[in-house]
Amino acid sequence: MKKLLWLLLGLGLAVGAYYSFKLLPLVTTDNTGNEKVVLLHGLGRSEMAMLQLESALTAAGFDVHSVGYPSMDEAPATLLKTVADKIETCCTDSKQTVHFVGHSLGGLLIRAYLADHEQQNMGRVVLLGSPNKGSELADVEDTETLPTRLLEMAGPTAKALRTGPSGFPASLPPPHYPVGIIAGTRDNRLANEWLPIPNDGLVSVDSARLNGMDDFVSFDVTHWDLRSDPRVAEQVVAFLEDGRFEH
Repeated sequence: MKKLLWLLLGLGLAVGAYYSFKLLPLVTTDNTGNEKVVLLHGLGRSEMAMLQLESALTAAGFDVHSVGYPSMDEAPATLLKTVADKIETCCTDSKQTVHFVGHSLGGLLIRAYLADHEQQNMGRVVLLGSPNKGSELADVEDTETLPTRLLEMAGPTAKALRTGPSGFPASLPPPHYPVGIIAGTRDNRLANEWLPIPNDGLVSVDSARLNGMDDFVSFDVTHWDLRSDPRVAEQVVAFLEDGRFEH
């Protein structure tokens, strides 16, 4: 029993040390005055979900502003107002270049914000697994299926992510700024019942693609790992710095 306790303690310390190292730039680096990155999380998450990517961007020299919003509580228009107010507080009149990085729903809100607001010193945009053509899961009509039940719990914006002309994604105009798309391809049997293959377990690769995008790359990761995989972070930095991914 003691050996097991010591093993668990050692494992906990190792995991804690690993994440402390990964997040070290957040507490040791001041990039004020450098190029900015506005970072948005996805549905049902918070700024905490983006800490590893935020740390990687900070280590790369960017002044990162992670924006939180109540993704499951409000409709898209209300979420957009919340996001817009926070972006305007940190970055609207910035003298430095301002880039944007969004995971999943966060990417759609970035697109919506940039459609209605002129960003001074506009930089580049990276979207991670954003359902740019809508979510096939939101199209499922059978009320007894798992996707429908989950959508009921996920709130009004989740329901608005359906594909087709009536969905929130279809209301967004094509990008007028440089944009790179990163998609995941690690699917699962449960989601494959409703999603086209390839997909990341929540968003299909076809939906992640965006007309007018400047570059595209995919990784064998899940939808959720797109925000924490170090290879993805390296590609985000590459696009923000050079306007292209490292293929």
